[in-house]
Amino acid sequence: MDDFEKVYEQARAAFDEGKIIEAERLFLKLLQNHPQGYADIYNKLGIITFQKGNAEMSVVYFKKALQINPRYTEASLNLTIALNDLGRYDEAGETFSKAARVVRSEVKSIDPFIQGKLANEHAKLADQYFEIGLYDGALEEYRRALSIRPKFVDVVTKVGITLREKGMFDDAIETFQQAKEIHPKYIPAIIHLGVTYYMKGFVDLALAEWEEAQRINPEGKEAQVYLAMVKKEIIEG
Repeated sequence: MDDFEKVYEQARAAFDEGKIIEAERLFLKLLQNHPQGYADIYNKLGIITFQKGNAEMSVVYFKKALQINPRYTEASLNLTIALNDLGRYDEAGETFSKAARVVRSEVKSIDPFIQGKLANEHAKLADQYFEIGLYDGALEEYRRALSIRPKFVDVVTKVGITLREKGMFDDAIETFQQAKEIHPKYIPAIIHLGVTYYMKGFVDLALAEWEEAQRINPEGKEAQVYLAMVKKEIIEG
């Protein structure tokens, strides 16, 4: 093993053990004489600098990793997180999209863990769009997540909620029903299907969903509240 490989292995071991200061010193030592380095070196330096609170510098490192290996999905995900932390949401979204295209084109060869991580990052970005009322952007990101992991029932449910917020009640109902097909006992999908039925004026259907949720989880507060509220309205109506 030559000196470069020896130091590289020492640096990786330090990184894996959480000794980030020692790992950073060794990785930087490697780059002094081998500035091209490995994509992995720049990715790990990016992780270290991000952990130390320097998101700007971490972006530089992650981009360098991607210059060396444009198909380095983990570096793309890390870059997305750093850009998002800096408030550079458009650039983060573009990075997501590029990473997603790589995953979709190599879906059989990509580590399932990386696929799941990418899908989760799409969903997180979608949540941020939803929170500020950008429902079309949220739907786009949720659907990108589902293009990678179509059975993420929580994401399917969030698509339904977003459609309902846009006033697309029938599409929302269909989406919640799809979520129930994936996971028949997933309480949020059942609750929100009931809410959507209620908003459409289908009170009996709403009650049926909430009663189902209560059977699955008798301690669940949401179903109890909705059932009590609607039954009170019926009695007083």
